[in-house]
Amino acid sequence: MTPRSTIPKSSLPAESDDMPPLKPQATYDDFARLDIRIGKVIDVQPFPRARNPSLKVGVDVGADRIMWSSAQITNYEPAALLGSLVVCVCNLGAKNIAGFTSELLILGAKDAAGNVIVLGPRSEVAIGEPIF
Repeated sequence: MTPRSTIPKSSLPAESDDMPPLKPQATYDDFARLDIRIGKVIDVQPFPRARNPSLKVGVDVGADRIMWSSAQITNYEPAALLGSLVVCVCNLGAKNIAGFTSELLILGAKDAAGNVIVLGPRSEVAIGEPIF
């Protein structure tokens, strides 16, 4: 099998022309400082005060309490999010968003329609399991 880096780009699947360039190189220590974990969504509330359409999402990440996020994932019905496993960054520091303390980041990526798709494990994983 040929490593991907040696395959000519012209033979790879087409990519969008509007993709951002790669970010500057990071070290493993940079990555290791992030507390990225599997969490389980346990509460979803509307967030009408947010400037951008958002939900207040309570996530169990295996800490001593539920952590909250202001998440721009309004393409999901709250009931569809409840009980789902998500990937979260837990140590970026709290951020005040329209009077609400958002203390973790739920990871996602945009689909072709611009909707944020929440990242989660492909199989059942324990709550609080670290990402590496």
